Amino acid sequence: MSGELRIVRVANFVTPVSGGLRTALRHLGAGYLAAGHLPVLVVPGERRHDEWTEQGRVITLPGPRVPGSGGYRVLRDRRQVASVLEQLAPDRLEVSDRTTLRWTGAWAKAHGVRSMMVSHESATGVLGTWGVPGRTARGLADRLNSRTAKAYDTVLCTTAWAAEEFERIGADNLAQAPLGVDLTTMHPDRHDPELRARLADPGQVLLVMCSRLSGEKRPERALEALAELRRRHRVPAVLAVAGTGPLRHRLERQAAEWRLPVTFLGHLSERSDVAALLATADAVIAPGPVETFGLAALETLACGTPVAVSRSSALPQVVGRAGLAAADTGPGFADVVSELLNRPEPERRNAARSRAEQFSWDAATTAFLTAHDALHPATTGPTTARLTT
Repeated sequence: MSGELRIVRVANFVTPVSGGLRTALRHLGAGYLAAGHLPVLVVPGERRHDEWTEQGRVITLPGPRVPGSGGYRVLRDRRQVASVLEQLAPDRLEVSDRTTLRWTGAWAKAHGVRSMMVSHESATGVLGTWGVPGRTARGLADRLNSRTAKAYDTVLCTTAWAAEEFERIGADNLAQAPLGVDLTTMHPDRHDPELRARLADPGQVLLVMCSRLSGEKRPERALEALAELRRRHRVPAVLAVAGTGPLRHRLERQAAEWRLPVTFLGHLSERSDVAALLATADAVIAPGPVETFGLAALETLACGTPVAVSRSSALPQVVGRAGLAAADTGPGFADVVSELLNRPEPERRNAARSRAEQFSWDAATTAFLTAHDALHPATTGPTTARLTT
């Protein structure tokens, strides 16, 4: 299909300091715009706002904070969202939240709009982090995913790991497409000797965790890994933590009680600062057990730095041999960080960058537009989208 299409995207759990989803939405919107379409993003915020940006039009609607989430908001007023959708009259609807926003699939069907739900996580995994037993979590996830698959024309997953739970219920409208990474901003040349001197002494190993500090991310495992590295592996490591969230004060207290050399940097608003931190690190820890595509991990690789990831997440598929998968414990992460550091530095940094170069936002945009049946003639060509039939 060719021609200009109005692609309306609706997402929850996006804040000025949220990471991967906000980054993905921005790059995909810019890609849709460059392909000749009219992207509109609708997200929750403190107050109503409407602006034109590099990713197209962004409409912010008032939405309440989620208690204990550290600032996340949701679009709770269905009438308000439905009214905006009717005014926008989308040709395509793309939704990123298969729980509170699943009703938009019925809205799209009633209005003759082709719709797509983007699944950014494993429902089974999320329920597991909440303490739901495995078999119960699987059953609940299957029921949730069945309703999601029926509600939308297409369900798109960014990894085979995320797609697996839709495949097991026999969903016949499944698409898979990778996300991308900014290979220009995120680059090994961002290495900053002055930053390193501020964060680590000569001879010390600089570890970094770049993550939202909330329960599902399991950030405490980075501190546990640091303690194990220093005690059992005799590695003179220090840790820099970039990010904020409801667990920050607890983690600060834990670091002080354990006398660990941890620097809490807070949220880094400038992408160049994030790139400098990642490129300057010797290794990065990504402990989240339910990460899907994990843009922070891919950005780490783009900066030429190896990453230790949770073996329970989708990240082992994403990082490949440029990183290592760890057991979901502090000692488990300590072991794989030690193994990464034992690789010759040029080898581990070249492997990281080479892996990241396999992912681009141009390819991701093409794949998403293909799934939307909205590929513009200017972007035709090979696609990485895979429709499961």
